[in-house]
Amino acid sequence: MKAANKDFARGLPRAAEKASIFFFCGPDEAGASAAAEKVVAALPDAGERVELSGADLRRDPAILGDEARSGSLFGDTRHIFVRASGDEAHDALKALIETGEAGAGDAAPVLVVATSATDKSRTAKLLEKRADALVGMFYPPDLVSVASSVRAMADAAGLRLNGDLAERIARASSLDVRLAQSEVTKLALYCGADPQAPCSARVEDYAEIGAATEDDGFQPLVNAVLGGELGRLPRELHRMRELGLNPVGLLLAIERRATQLALITARLGPRGGFDALTKGEKAQLGIFWREERDIRQQIARWCRPAARESAHSRLDRLIPRLVALHRNLLANSQAADTLLAQELAEIARFASRR
Repeated sequence: MKAANKDFARGLPRAAEKASIFFFCGPDEAGASAAAEKVVAALPDAGERVELSGADLRRDPAILGDEARSGSLFGDTRHIFVRASGDEAHDALKALIETGEAGAGDAAPVLVVATSATDKSRTAKLLEKRADALVGMFYPPDLVSVASSVRAMADAAGLRLNGDLAERIARASSLDVRLAQSEVTKLALYCGADPQAPCSARVEDYAEIGAATEDDGFQPLVNAVLGGELGRLPRELHRMRELGLNPVGLLLAIERRATQLALITARLGPRGGFDALTKGEKAQLGIFWREERDIRQQIARWCRPAARESAHSRLDRLIPRLVALHRNLLANSQAADTLLAQELAEIARFASRR
């Protein structure tokens, strides 16, 4: 079975109720992760979470079946959450299915969030026709769809938002539904909202507790790093520390730009040039006049071969590296500023090479 962004925006698809294996992919990693959390919240008894990485499954495909069919330390239920890249989970999922069909017994729900994968990947093809599996493809959202999701989040929290405020939260979250959920939760707490006693929120309320937008702090550093501007980088890193910019929020902004570059590259094709894009195509790809010069420069740098005579571009190497950095920041939150600064310096040096 297959689903998309719009299916999860309206709630949990009915197909999810019958599935025990979930594969969420596509360029919108935030939307895929939010959908996975929505599935977990809807499980009758989610129990203990067991987290595995795609690298774990690639090294030992049997570990997924072992964990999915093992009992919790305290005898409770469990679910398996996997963050992978591309088709790293394919062999493990295939083994899980084959051993189940051979009589190995019931398995805990398995949720895979796979960056750099699509609904045309081997893993998606393995699962899409199965009644016990759900493949979700997530594309970068637009302002209208994220604002709609924000209002749905607010309704669930007992908070009434008008359209303007929902759009403001969507923009402030840079169209990232995870950050938007955090903003809605803060606003609901500030307003004392409750599903049993709904209340309305005003723009003034959000101004008191809302996060600064990406343009207020993130974008100059994003452009310095991905543009390979080594002369600007020390000043921007100093500003990051001085303003106390959130490391994970900053990394999400870089991930979004890398995803945008990948989408533009795919639209251009092997022989296409940036100037060949029409105004309509630029609008679809989120290229606005204020950012066009920076994006043009970054496309030129990241479309180059990763090494001499390499079949892979620099962008092919960048996206998995950002995913690994994201995991590292979440696992080492106390040293996140230092880890991020070191890695961004390395990425900028890589981008600056001729």
